[in-house]
Amino acid sequence: MLYILQAFILNNIIKTDSVNKHYGIPPGGVHALKDISFSAERGELIGIIGKSGAGKSTLVNLLAGIDRPTSGTVAIMETDLSSQTEDHLATWRGLNIGVVYQTFQLLNQLTVIDNILLAMDLCGNYHNYDSRQIALRILRDLEIEDQADKFPARISGGQKQRAAIARALANDPPLILADEPTGNLDTLTAQRIFDLFQQLANNGRTVLVVTHDRSKKNLFSRVLSIDDGEINHVS
Repeated sequence: MLYILQAFILNNIIKTDSVNKHYGIPPGGVHALKDISFSAERGELIGIIGKSGAGKSTLVNLLAGIDRPTSGTVAIMETDLSSQTEDHLATWRGLNIGVVYQTFQLLNQLTVIDNILLAMDLCGNYHNYDSRQIALRILRDLEIEDQADKFPARISGGQKQRAAIARALANDPPLILADEPTGNLDTLTAQRIFDLFQQLANNGRTVLVVTHDRSKKNLFSRVLSIDDGEINHVS
């Protein structure tokens, strides 16, 4: 719990400094990210907007500690992710970062609530009855408590996305990373998801949403435009 308490004391949640990511060996290969530097504070709702292949998902993976930069530093709540061992980072990530994917990535063999409880268990944060009550409260807040005992295959796309967000919130992380979270949703459901992200930001979480849809830029408090691996505009 120390990690989480520290996060809500600190204002600076994300700080990247001259981050580069190469796939393959230069001069060949792909230079996916080029000298990326930006920061994000607690309570911000930030959009990362760019075309397919611009480097958005690569950036999310680096911010989540799923991948590591070729050079430069990625610090989340003043923790340099590159300095952490894989075992330590896995637990740290589960407690501090919630990741929401466009394809949901729910485990189909588990019910909605068991997907949430598993996220708690993997971080050593599962406590029988109490954890189930917390999971039900999250689902209630997301208006899908009635879907708790259903398997993902039996619920709608919008409900799956809310379930994925519920799983991301399982350990009450201060940072939410959402990679194209509304790409498979209808307009009304997508707006409800963005309203939810705004509510999370208003409650003190930092929310970073990746999208290729520039029409959504007015929904964010700040927008970073990424093109060919470079941030070329901030608004």
